[in-house]
Amino acid sequence: MWTTEFDRRRFLQATGLAALGGTLAACGGGGEEPPGGVVEPTRAAPQGTFSEPASPLSGALSILMWSHFVPAHDMWFDPWAREWGSRVGVEVTVDHINYAELPARTQAEIQAGQGHDLILHIAPVPQYEPSVLDLTDVVTEADNRHGTQLDLCRKSSFNPTTRKFFAFTPSWVPDPGDYRSSLWTPVGLPTGPSTWDDLLRGGAEIKNSQGIQVGIGMSQEIDSNMAGRALLWSYGASIQDATEQVVLNSPETVEAVDYMSRLYRDAMTPEVFSWNAASNNQGLAAGQLSFILNSISAWRTSQETDPEVANDIGFTPPLRGPADARAASHVMYNWIVPTYAANPDAAKEFLLHYTDNLGLVAWQSRLYDFPAYPDVVPDLDAWLKDDPYGAQPPDKLALLADAVDWSTNVGYPGPSNTAEGEVFATFIIPNMFARAARGEVSAQQAVADAEAQIRPIFDNWRARGLIGTGGT
Repeated sequence: MWTTEFDRRRFLQATGLAALGGTLAACGGGGEEPPGGVVEPTRAAPQGTFSEPASPLSGALSILMWSHFVPAHDMWFDPWAREWGSRVGVEVTVDHINYAELPARTQAEIQAGQGHDLILHIAPVPQYEPSVLDLTDVVTEADNRHGTQLDLCRKSSFNPTTRKFFAFTPSWVPDPGDYRSSLWTPVGLPTGPSTWDDLLRGGAEIKNSQGIQVGIGMSQEIDSNMAGRALLWSYGASIQDATEQVVLNSPETVEAVDYMSRLYRDAMTPEVFSWNAASNNQGLAAGQLSFILNSISAWRTSQETDPEVANDIGFTPPLRGPADARAASHVMYNWIVPTYAANPDAAKEFLLHYTDNLGLVAWQSRLYDFPAYPDVVPDLDAWLKDDPYGAQPPDKLALLADAVDWSTNVGYPGPSNTAEGEVFATFIIPNMFARAARGEVSAQQAVADAEAQIRPIFDNWRARGLIGTGGT
């Protein structure tokens, strides 16, 4: 693909990605340095491991990835990746960009037929299957080394119709509820809401008495996408069924949309329609939101910037609805190797090295990243029950030890197929909720219109042979 290595570097420079190295400060979207008052761990980090590649490697490996929501991760990852490269004879470069820019950047590189060898997304990207390598060999080797991959991670990276792994998912991030205890205690819920009805009742009371709103987004960003799906599932609704047939237009979906409209009217304000992925984190930490669906990153940042706020933040398992209590992942890592990749062998070997070191990944992300291969991180439950980074109380994260039991994949109860990937990327679900909440259309019409958008997407991918009757 590349005439010279200079051509390859020049393309990356032209797309604004050479040696960026910036980090995203606590989901903020900028290139700021981590805040002061760094919390040091109370015990030593796990030991890393190294295995020789299956065959000699050479050349360069370019990696494009998001700026992690826990900045300490990137400060560790970049030199760690380069160190691996020096040991195996590969020059590794790592470029970071804001998550919101990743889809467009990936599409631009695919269309150009040149760019990074390895790209990390934080939500399933099955829609790229025609343009990426099948990573079955990587998954097979990882399974051989570490046991079977978690099912929700497999379903987020495997196409049961083509029998291909369009991505490799070695890790993921749970999506609990995050709440401010000082706000929920006066309404009789000191440990936060446990049901969607609790959220509506308590959230409305907090807004009326204290002027602080609930923070469930209905915007074109990842958290709104995940929250909308969790609400649908809690009502027994979904976009597709287990056989990959569209089933969105149902009484259960209409009930979920009607609920979101009531939640907006009683407990939220119009800003939720224009949020980015940082907004709910920032609002919770600033005391402007009473409850969000998110990861632990806002709390981790608060440990360093305002320990009093951090101590006031608590976590809940998924809220229970009329039918279920189920959460999407907050992040589902999808590492892809585009078909244009100049060094796919090095990309695959790096992914295996990364998987061998998931204990370090979890530790250096301050327990944000969870392993898709639990046996690699045998101490995770112990860390969650006695946080090495100074949680108060020390077992604040203990509920996450069961997160795999209440988390599922985008596309549930089916797989994360190409159609679900396009629906996710085009924000049809948060737009559906927003139209009804704003009063533009009824709940019934919003659902009908959303399904009318979704059916052609499924029909298109089905006609291309990339989705079928489902499977495992």
